[in-house]
Amino acid sequence: MSQQSTSKDLPAPTINGTEIEEKPIHLYDYIQPHGVLLALEEPQLKILQVSNNTATVFGIPPEQMLQKPLRAFFSKSQMAKLKKIINFNEFESINFLKFRLKKANNYLFVNGTIHRNCDGFLILELEPSISNNEIQFLDFYHSIKRSALKLRTTPKFSDLCQILVREVRKITEFDRVMLYKFDRDGHGQVIAEDKQDELESYLGLHYPSADTQPSRKLYGLNWLRVIPDINAEAVKIVPDRNPITNQPLDLSLSVLRGVSACHQEYLQNMGVKAGFVISLTKEKELWGLIACHHYTPKYIGYELREACEFIGQAMSVELTAKETDENYEYRVELKDIYAKLVEYMSAEDDFIDGLIKHQPNVLDIVNAPGAAICWGGNLTGVGKTPEPSEIEALINWLENKINGKIFYTDCLSRLYPAGETYKDIASGLLSVVISKGHYILWFRPEVIQTVNWAGNPHHVAIEKVDGRGIVRLSPRGSFEAWKEIVRGKSLPWKPCEIDAARELRNAIINIVLRQTEELAKLARELERSNEELEKFAFIASHDLQEPLNLVSSYVQLLEMRYQEQLDEDAKDFIGFAVEGVTHMQTLIDDLLAYSRVGRKGKEFEQIDVEVALERALTNLQSRLLENEVAIACDP
Repeated sequence: MSQQSTSKDLPAPTINGTEIEEKPIHLYDYIQPHGVLLALEEPQLKILQVSNNTATVFGIPPEQMLQKPLRAFFSKSQMAKLKKIINFNEFESINFLKFRLKKANNYLFVNGTIHRNCDGFLILELEPSISNNEIQFLDFYHSIKRSALKLRTTPKFSDLCQILVREVRKITEFDRVMLYKFDRDGHGQVIAEDKQDELESYLGLHYPSADTQPSRKLYGLNWLRVIPDINAEAVKIVPDRNPITNQPLDLSLSVLRGVSACHQEYLQNMGVKAGFVISLTKEKELWGLIACHHYTPKYIGYELREACEFIGQAMSVELTAKETDENYEYRVELKDIYAKLVEYMSAEDDFIDGLIKHQPNVLDIVNAPGAAICWGGNLTGVGKTPEPSEIEALINWLENKINGKIFYTDCLSRLYPAGETYKDIASGLLSVVISKGHYILWFRPEVIQTVNWAGNPHHVAIEKVDGRGIVRLSPRGSFEAWKEIVRGKSLPWKPCEIDAARELRNAIINIVLRQTEELAKLARELERSNEELEKFAFIASHDLQEPLNLVSSYVQLLEMRYQEQLDEDAKDFIGFAVEGVTHMQTLIDDLLAYSRVGRKGKEFEQIDVEVALERALTNLQSRLLENEVAIACDP
């Protein structure tokens, strides 16, 4: 039976950290009881701290081991192997050793790992072997090889996930194995599952980020986390503080690290008695987990853990590659759209025209139904967008609140409450900053979703533990399927869409810079052309003055010398010639003056246009008569 509620957003339970006295989980002063832990000081490998179970496991009380060199308890050959790892800093490549310790009249075989913690101390962890030869190597090798081959040859991402959990369950023999993938909000979903038939299925259920938040960082640091018995009594580390630093021992990389009371109660509420987790990473970030549950205590030996670690590392590559390949065609499509937009922008005088006038356009680069371009104080909308005043307010918020070149969210109203009024248009926002005040924003509408949670995600109980009001986290007790109607969210922006927006931003910057350079080059050429024009006008006017003066002188001389012999028509012709020369001189002077306007900064003046027109008609009179042209004009 499921329950249901309505929510604006995927829940993120709020906890007041000042009211909770919870020691960080990597600083617990206790370990799980299936092994022994020793903290060592270099270079003598002196034992500074030890778990309080050495008498039970080794037959040596912890007080007899403290402040002693490790060589007092291990043979020379065993110490040589250990020092080889330490001296060559090979904790990752060969960090697995078999030791033989004498206990009473018998020998105890133990498996060991060693690492250097964040404070620089060596942490040696030892676990008794179930037998001297736990697994037949060849049979085990071929089993792992078959599993790896199946995983590599599976083409579909969903099929790969299902085969992965099936193969891990076959190897480890856990009651339930789940593949749990994190989303960008920190919530997780079970995307594959293999289990005993009688168990209730968790496939498809979502888990809130609060379930894994305290341990997320440690899952990212360690490939494996093993809890053989959730109800086993923890073993104290003695002394509880490092005698050199007087601080708790950092167990971030420890295999035996103790289980927090909250996580212990969480698994108990699920009925789980043993757990095993394999981390999956993508680009050095935690991508998901292979979570194994058993409903009775279950111990996993070192060889099996090593195999599971190998599978985790190999599948981190395989899963992310398959997930990427499934988006390959879409990424190719976006690349093609990007290339066309760059071509359009380069061909247009204004790059914005290149983004909006053609097909495909700026909407297609991220598959959005609406976009707005803010450039130079102007706002250009494409498709379905909020009102201009709403977009301007949103941009002001982005400038004051968001750092970086790109911003995206699929729930704008959660971050920007004013966005609630237009969530049907812009519940999702993807924005790139070209430069200060210059933005491109894409919008996606609200998509109402139904999310199936494993229990009520809003319930994170806080339980008082003493009279001082000190409290600790206590997980929810119910994992009954719980449906939630989620509002105010859009479809999420895919990584390839975010990358496409980022690439478009870079292209716009390059095009704007190129256009700026071209304008500057054009301005320089224009300035040079104007200088040459001024020089030409000066030279031309000077050279034209001489022959014109010669014509004027000889016409005037002709009139004076032959005045008595000329009839009225001849005198009129000479008058016309003199007027033409005078007008030509005026034109030459005006040309020279006009060429110097820019340099002298002369301002424009109002003139009588009819006077200018009469002069032009007078100059063209002979051609007008010759061609029988009539000019008409209004006042």
